[in-house]
Amino acid sequence: MSRLPPALRSLPFPVIGSPLFIISTPKLVIAQCIAGVVGSMPALNARPAEQLEEWLIEITQALAAHNKAHPEQPAAPFAINQIVHKSNDRLEHDMAMCVKYKVPVIITSLGAREDINAAAHSYGGVVLHDIINNKHAHKAIEKGADGLIAVAAGAGGHAGVKSPFALIQEIRQWFDGPLALSGSISTGDAVLAAQAAGADFAYIGSAFIATQEARASEAYKQAIVDSDSDDIVYSNLFTGVHGNYLAPSIRNAGLDPEHLPESDPSKMNFGGDKSKAWKDIWGCGQGIGSITEVQSTADYVAKLKREYASARARLQLG
Repeated sequence: MSRLPPALRSLPFPVIGSPLFIISTPKLVIAQCIAGVVGSMPALNARPAEQLEEWLIEITQALAAHNKAHPEQPAAPFAINQIVHKSNDRLEHDMAMCVKYKVPVIITSLGAREDINAAAHSYGGVVLHDIINNKHAHKAIEKGADGLIAVAAGAGGHAGVKSPFALIQEIRQWFDGPLALSGSISTGDAVLAAQAAGADFAYIGSAFIATQEARASEAYKQAIVDSDSDDIVYSNLFTGVHGNYLAPSIRNAGLDPEHLPESDPSKMNFGGDKSKAWKDIWGCGQGIGSITEVQSTADYVAKLKREYASARARLQLG
């Protein structure tokens, strides 16, 4: 683990909470970090843009207070997700705020830019870039990212179609840096499996939607509890990029989940007026079959840790 940057080397538990569009706010991020996993949120969740600075102050002060009160059990670092796409006209502003408050981890998506990576490195920040194939992984590292998030089949929201085994083994043939795996991970057993496959961290999103701290509607949370992988639909209709969504929310929007039209990828949109038409379409991954209740973030992470320890013990006994 010494090959990992300091911010990620001493994580209490090898899990990164993925940034959840609209849903992740300081309340969830702080709860995740205190529970021992990297908490994250998209910068674009702060609206208007000026709110981002308020949120960064709230997060940094809360984690500093926790660490002062509990030096024996410090919080995990937090991360901010930046959408590196031409439709994001806030990128420079939001990145300047991350530099000002020295955000420990920057997660970049939908494009890799050397200047964004350099800005994070200017204060010692770590950049993780999410990718869906080996080609994009090479480009991300060539442009200065420190690590990768392999978004495999079954991940919530924007997701790829590659098997996690194929994607991880291809990346590990040439890259030995920080690597997180995303796709249908919601149990401690799956966290251990991600590490066994070659990843350093599991990247978990959908399960955190069904927590008390998440800014999601009660209907959304209950839909995750009530659904399983058969209720996940893969489509590019809602943003122009293929992703996984809950079928009940698609039906509620008056659409047939089994017969969705294709969208024009050249008209991708992430947060503009167009996206408001789909604000009630719920992103979700295939790993939700194990989610049977809405609980606190602390309780969910504690469950992950118990399952992880039990899985390790089973392997050692075998």
